Amino acid sequence: MNTDKENTLVEIFAGKTIDAEIVKTLLENAEIEAYLKDELIGNLVPWNASAGGVGAVKIYISSADYEIGKEIVDEYYKNIHSDKS
Repeated sequence: MNTDKENTLVEIFAGKTIDAEIVKTLLENAEIEAYLKDELIGNLVPWNASAGGVGAVKIYISSADYEIGKEIVDEYYKNIHSDKS
């Protein structure tokens, strides 16, 4: 993790639990610490974690790692959408 920039937690992803777990693993493989928010409540009663239950599980990372993390998340979205074609 980079330590030369301000380290605040920022949301990098919001989605279903299975997608959040995959993205978290991808981030951790890139040596980016990632934290899940609302994992339990997002499974039990997702509409309480997020309006309509969409994007109920969130992933937070350090703001110092945001650019690299965003590339990883974008690549994940690109891959899952190309698989559906």
